[in-house]
Amino acid sequence: MGGGAAAAPIPRLTAITFLFLLPIVIQSHTPSISVRDFGATGDGKHYDTAAIQSAIDSCRTKPCYVTFPTGTYLTATIFLKSNVILDIPKGSTILGGTKLEDYPKEFDRWYVILAENARDVGITGGGVVDGQGLEFVVKFDERKNVMVSWNQTGACSGDECRPRLVGFLDSTNVRVWNITFRQPAYWCLHIVRCENTSIHDVSIYGDFNTPNNDGIDIEDSNNTVITRCHIDTGDDAICPKTYTSPLYNLTATNSWIRTKSSAIKLGSASWFELNNLVFDNITIVDSHRGLALQIRDGGNVSDITFSNINISTRYYDPSWWGRAEPIYVTTCPRHSNSSEGSISNLNFVNISAVSENGIFLSGSKGGLLRNLIFININLTYKRWTKYMGGLVDYRPGCQGLVNHSTAGIIMEHIDGLDVENVNMRWFDGRTVQWDNPLDFRPSTVNNISLLNFHSGVYKQGRGSSEQIPLFGSN
Repeated sequence: MGGGAAAAPIPRLTAITFLFLLPIVIQSHTPSISVRDFGATGDGKHYDTAAIQSAIDSCRTKPCYVTFPTGTYLTATIFLKSNVILDIPKGSTILGGTKLEDYPKEFDRWYVILAENARDVGITGGGVVDGQGLEFVVKFDERKNVMVSWNQTGACSGDECRPRLVGFLDSTNVRVWNITFRQPAYWCLHIVRCENTSIHDVSIYGDFNTPNNDGIDIEDSNNTVITRCHIDTGDDAICPKTYTSPLYNLTATNSWIRTKSSAIKLGSASWFELNNLVFDNITIVDSHRGLALQIRDGGNVSDITFSNINISTRYYDPSWWGRAEPIYVTTCPRHSNSSEGSISNLNFVNISAVSENGIFLSGSKGGLLRNLIFININLTYKRWTKYMGGLVDYRPGCQGLVNHSTAGIIMEHIDGLDVENVNMRWFDGRTVQWDNPLDFRPSTVNNISLLNFHSGVYKQGRGSSEQIPLFGSN
């Protein structure tokens, strides 16, 4: 070009940094609309729904940032539309209403914030969206709270009729970042039939004793990225599932999780395929179950990778699904007339776990587990709670809870399992009813390869400060 020197390529790190900074650059040059200009009070006592909705509906620019000056904004359901970003800064809170009349008639639209058929839509700002979940508790119980259920409406049945916190339905280019979600009464962040979703730098705090307050539910959605999230809640933390169509291309990385249920759970809703999912560099703390596949409805699962994950799992009250398994892979029919899905091509790489129970790998006669690979797995088993062990948990459906002696790895209905560099240690000796590293029947488990598999007692000397090493720890 005119004899001049060629431009140097942009370093990859600089390019990535630019992409993350781009929304900040765009926001700083984009006109914003304040909800206060439409009459919002932000006093946390009077409903600001009409003012917030008017501000959203007035948006004409692309993108349009709707801002919330410092305050607490009580609201019924508000509806996002295309090209609108809710900008909730630090010091501001959107507070969800607790009355049935605060939500639409249709149960599947019960959200504090809802986007339907929208494009280029999102939430950010550093502030809080609060669902007032504790206001829905009928009876507080350290084992599991008893919750309100609005099933008298006829819009839904059972004991889970409560509003979710945030939902994006049938939307494209969804972005949720730099925001805190607090105290959902039911599911927290729900992504349904969406394309191209980015969720990063999000904190989720749900009551630890409240059931069904999932962190992030990804349903029938494709091309989803979750990173740098902190999730501390009672029920499943990251939960991909399929009801009406396949789910593919989900990546979750660099996150921290604590839950009384499963930290990562595929299913249990699983009518269609789940394919090409990656979970990397995740820390799971004091959870009832670590990495879980709970396939119950005939959908097939394939090409899933879990890597560089540190796990600690423990027992909680058995009313919660889970029995302290660090890894739990199951497929079986939910009902007698349900189909059996298959699970294949699972990779577990650089996984470390300290737990009160072993790994459970269970296919079914018509839905085998195929081609499972475990590489560099560090398992330390010990007991520290007083809850009863000796149970295998097939819930939901299937065989329910079944008495079974505890083992390092329980296997059934598997065709193809490669294990390489696995270190299984029993802290201060094997406990009562827990003295079997591998538990399987050759009639249902075939094509197993074990390379550098070690099992033995781990003894910590008196006064020693030696810590149990974890793969991938700093």
